[in-house]
Amino acid sequence: MNNLITRLQLLKPLVNTKVNRLYSNAALLENCENINNRNPRNLEMLRIARKPSGFHLERCSREYWHRLIIERTSRSVTLAVEHFMNGVVVSASTKEWPIKKQLYRAQDSAAYLNLGRILAQRCLESGIIFVHNTIQSENCEKINLALTELSKGGVSLTEPPRYKNPASWDLERMEKPWEVEEK
Repeated sequence: MNNLITRLQLLKPLVNTKVNRLYSNAALLENCENINNRNPRNLEMLRIARKPSGFHLERCSREYWHRLIIERTSRSVTLAVEHFMNGVVVSASTKEWPIKKQLYRAQDSAAYLNLGRILAQRCLESGIIFVHNTIQSENCEKINLALTELSKGGVSLTEPPRYKNPASWDLERMEKPWEVEEK
């Protein structure tokens, strides 16, 4: 009986507690002077971030946010996604032991195929959906396999154009990427 009484006495403060009100962020935003966005890639996803243009006479265009890189050595293959400011963001290589362990050879077409799948999965996990592709894959069948697996995995190999605010006299206006039309 004493045990039951002590249990009921322990539950008594829980019954009398007050429930805190839920507040919305709108009330907090009215009083804020500065808002800090903690996602550095947010403006790129909204397509309003600046793309570096480079120089007009350069052979390779620098107008990208994320670029696909393929590095081949005599022993390994590396597929990587490079950000224009921060360098390599995501990569997959046959140097990695879990990948190397599953492959027969590090240079054959199965390696390129699986690296494309792995890089696509890692890109989607890190929030990269669009990648700028400058690789000429007309003659190389292995590179074509990696690129098709990247596109099958959900990564687009072309970046969308940057959104520019239209002037009032513009005939055509771009669709705003942050507005979703329901059909």
